[in-house]
Amino acid sequence: MAKVSREVVEGRPDEIMDACVRLHETMSFRDINLKEISCETSISRPSIYNYFRTKEEIFLGVLEREYRRWNDDLQGILTGHQKMTGDEFAADLAESLRERKLLLEIQSTDLYDIEENSRQESLNDFKEVFMQTMTSMEKLLEKFFPEKSKDERSDFVYQFFPFLYGVYPYVYHTEKQERAMDSVGMKVRKTTIEEMVRMCVLQLLK
Repeated sequence: MAKVSREVVEGRPDEIMDACVRLHETMSFRDINLKEISCETSISRPSIYNYFRTKEEIFLGVLEREYRRWNDDLQGILTGHQKMTGDEFAADLAESLRERKLLLEIQSTDLYDIEENSRQESLNDFKEVFMQTMTSMEKLLEKFFPEKSKDERSDFVYQFFPFLYGVYPYVYHTEKQERAMDSVGMKVRKTTIEEMVRMCVLQLLK
C-alpha cells in the first residue's frame, strides 16, 4: 500500500469540506449525505469518519472556516486604517461580508441542526472562533469610535450578529417564496448583502 504523505493527510479535512461546499451549490442541506461527499473526494466513506462523525459536523467545519476568513478580513480593516468615519466603516464591513455569502446562507438555514448533531468538542471549537470574531468587532469599534462607551460597543455587537442570521433569507428568495409573496400582493424590495449590512451598521452607530 502506498504511503500517504503528511501533507495529504493534513489536507483531508479541507478536501472533505470543499466537496461539501461544491455539493451545496446544487443540492439542499438535507439531500447531502456522507456517501455523496465521499464520491466528490479521494477519501473513502469510512475514512471520512476519522475527521468528521456526521454531515452536520462537516458543515460546522465549513462555517468555522468561513468565520476564520471573515475574522482575517476584520483584522485587515483594523490594521489597515488609522481612522474611519461611520460611512467608511459601514462600507468596509459590508464589503467584508459580500464574500461571506456561504457563511450567511449556512447559519441562516441549517445552524440549529448542524450544532445539535455535532460532537461537543467540534461545537466548542466553532464557538471559540465565533467569539474571536465578536472580539474583533469590539476592537474595531473601540479603535474607530472611541467616543462610544463599553456598553454601547457591547450593544452594537449583540444586535449586529443576530441581524446577520436574517440577511441571506431577505436577499435571496426561492421561486416558491416569490410566488407566495406575489399571490398576497407583497412587494419584494430587491437588495444586496452589502446594502443590508451597510444600512444596519449605520443605524447601530447612531
